[in-house]
Amino acid sequence: MQEKNIKSLSFGCRLNALECDKIKNILVTCVDTAVIVNTCSVTAEAERQSAQAVRKIARENPNVPIFVTGCGATRNAELFEKIPNTVIIPNSEKLNRNMYIGGIKSLNTGGNITKFAHETPDLSKQFIQIQNGCNHKCTYCVTRLLRGPAVSFPYSEILADARAAVERGFYEIVITGVDSASYAFNTGDKFIFISDVCKMLLRDVPEIKHLRISSLDPASPEIFKIIDLIHSEPRMMPHLHLSMQSGSDTILSAMGRRHNADLVRKIVAAADGITFSWDIICGFPGETDELFAETLDLVREVKPIKIHAFPFSPRPGTVGAVMPNQIPRNISKTRVHKITKLADINMAEFMATQIGKVVTTLVENKNIGRTPNDIDVVILGDKIPAKTICDVKIIDIKNGQFVGERI
Repeated sequence: MQEKNIKSLSFGCRLNALECDKIKNILVTCVDTAVIVNTCSVTAEAERQSAQAVRKIARENPNVPIFVTGCGATRNAELFEKIPNTVIIPNSEKLNRNMYIGGIKSLNTGGNITKFAHETPDLSKQFIQIQNGCNHKCTYCVTRLLRGPAVSFPYSEILADARAAVERGFYEIVITGVDSASYAFNTGDKFIFISDVCKMLLRDVPEIKHLRISSLDPASPEIFKIIDLIHSEPRMMPHLHLSMQSGSDTILSAMGRRHNADLVRKIVAAADGITFSWDIICGFPGETDELFAETLDLVREVKPIKIHAFPFSPRPGTVGAVMPNQIPRNISKTRVHKITKLADINMAEFMATQIGKVVTTLVENKNIGRTPNDIDVVILGDKIPAKTICDVKIIDIKNGQFVGERI
């Protein structure tokens, strides 16, 4: 029997990578050799990189079927449809086995993968999807248009995924989705929400040692419930990622966001001992220097330790793409640099307070671990197997990483 040779390449969010694994499990039942490319459309650059990668894979691996799916392929299929031996699978059908079977029949393939320079690194944590889609109407976002309305998965499926993860040796679980904070599943007797899912997983899968949530909408009232759970449950990791996008109330309103700076202040005030990271869009239409300064001031005030900042990219079909007062890209990039540098200062200040503390750490690769606050730590001494969770004493800081010793 021929050994299965199925490769995958994921762009964009962690959810795309998780879906690649699900697609692999589908393909092993119907094909011996294939490449999966799960594309992204959050920016024009993400689409360009996706198409460039597919063309390169097709050129280096003639006669190998390439399944192209994800938001980029759904929004802009013409980027991919002329590439040899590709089958475009829209988001709505990406987990439909029949689409892949039909795609194979439509191709004249039979080659082997000869070159693939995109191997996915092994992770020491397991991501588990709890929902898909989004019901909100942010004016910059194309993702909600491409993934459809919010759909929450039954807890039984989430529980099964968590149990399967710990059976494979994953003791840190990360809950993810397009809009995880909107999770709301009707059991027939009541609705359960994301905070309920966290409590139930910790109760039903006692082997879980660390539980995280990948990203949260600051407008969700569930955040305060999750903060309370972090304060009462040591297995909940004390770091939250907020999809902030701006710190200016004027820009947040123009974006169609449902939170404001004062709500974020209240969240941070309630979250004693919890660190934060943010997403920030720089150069949204109408963002003057003064309005951007409001975001910088909020960063100085509430001190998120990480910021994933990126220039605004007008996406066709969104309100933001046709708004007046578009910001030149060079200005947006300069703002990305400024806010990232400010977050680096916050990170350095926080890390200095951790010297001498003992933290439970997830070991990833080459004795580099991940602390509860989602910071790298180089662990001195003998090699520790990946996926191990152990106590580490922080003794130093070098090159933006902690240095620690296993206790």
